[in-house]
Amino acid sequence: MNIKITEQIAKIQSSNHFSGTVFVKDGERILADVSYGYANRSEQLKNQTTSRYGIASGCKLFTSIAICQLVEEGKLSFDTTIGECLDLDFPYLDEKITIHHLLTHTTGMPDYFAEEVMDDFEELWVKNPMYHLRRLSDFLPLFQNKHMKSPKVGRFHYNNAGYILLGLIVEQVSGLVFTDYVEERIFKEVGMLESGYFAFDALPQGTALGYIDNSDGTWKTNIYSLPVKGGSDGGAYVTAKDMVRLWEALMNHRLLNEVLTNQLLTAHTQVDEDSFYGYGIWIKKNEKGVFKYHVMGYDPGVSFHSAYFPNSSQIVVVCSNKSTGASDIMNGIEEELTRFQAFK
Repeated sequence: MNIKITEQIAKIQSSNHFSGTVFVKDGERILADVSYGYANRSEQLKNQTTSRYGIASGCKLFTSIAICQLVEEGKLSFDTTIGECLDLDFPYLDEKITIHHLLTHTTGMPDYFAEEVMDDFEELWVKNPMYHLRRLSDFLPLFQNKHMKSPKVGRFHYNNAGYILLGLIVEQVSGLVFTDYVEERIFKEVGMLESGYFAFDALPQGTALGYIDNSDGTWKTNIYSLPVKGGSDGGAYVTAKDMVRLWEALMNHRLLNEVLTNQLLTAHTQVDEDSFYGYGIWIKKNEKGVFKYHVMGYDPGVSFHSAYFPNSSQIVVVCSNKSTGASDIMNGIEEELTRFQAFK
């Protein structure tokens, strides 16, 4: 392990009380493999490298890979419109919306969670009980009959509902339930044998429960704060090592051919000065080009960051079973890796 990196992680953890697992790999070298906090606070079961963590929107990358696989097989194209590949009625959606628009959050369509109206994700489940949401089609009533959010298709606006539609497209084209498709065609393909889409009421052994901390020191789990089972917009569970396997397989063209991999990793839309979005993946650039490809996810009781640094092939995975903390750890690791590269 790299002493400087593990010291930096420990320093940050002492101030933000990070709970989760951090794994950093450089080729065959493991630079960090540390865990903090409890997977189950009541039983005082500690988090471990083998713990399964929810990763929220971090798994939009899996959805994009699934779509790209179907494009590679000739069953779709990125220019295919919603109406051409989805046998559902959306009375107010712009007929020009394509799979490319869905992948890049540039549809202008309404979302099922409107951040400008609600600032607490839990508010969504007051009228729409989360225990009813087990399939992708269960989300449709939350946005199917809403009007377009923006009249202009092509402008970036992060959108979970668009990824629900992508999952439904995967189901209709492949004939498989979306979660089954990802587990069979992606997870098993690359050896992510501990990862999956698990329901809250049937979590397997070794799963870290998500915790929401209150300002008065009390806490609760997130079982009533999220849909009972994840899908194409978020909610898969992974181990840190399994996420490393995903990055290695993607970058070595084991999931997609070189052309489709490059398409997924292309900066299709600019979000701000140095941040771009590809297909299900964030891209950060600097004066030398792409600094990192990364994914992240935030939900009540979940914070997750993971990145692949193309100039060094280093991989970082930060999984937390608390609502905050992963970004601080990720930023601290980046600082150390930058110094590490300068002296390599």
